[in-house]
Amino acid sequence: MSIRALLFRNRHKAVKQELKAQEKQNIEIRDSLAMERTRLANERTFLAYGRTAMALVISGLTFIKFFEDPLYKVLGALFIPLGLFAGFFGYRKYIRKQEKIENHTSAYTPTSAAHAEIAAEQKKDPAANV
Repeated sequence: MSIRALLFRNRHKAVKQELKAQEKQNIEIRDSLAMERTRLANERTFLAYGRTAMALVISGLTFIKFFEDPLYKVLGALFIPLGLFAGFFGYRKYIRKQEKIENHTSAYTPTSAAHAEIAAEQKKDPAANV
């Protein structure tokens, strides 16, 4: 084997190692972005529950205040507690999902040396996170 072939082989191995390191870093970035998207999706769902609850309560108040027909007053009286229940249910669901997300996030272990080092430092000194 020539010296040129040996140098090419060593360079090829170095490039492969660099690519593997970059791939690990890309995977970790993709994972952290996926966790962030999950948090944002949970917040959007909570806001949707809030909008629905508010619309039901306002509809109920509108039916009671502006319509004289007893059917509308009964319908309004049903919409108000239904809206309050939707708001409470959405809040409860949001909190439970947020806890699951946080548990999953805290169980995540970074694989690159740099991320593992940062995670170890954060575990040692949680006050530095803030």
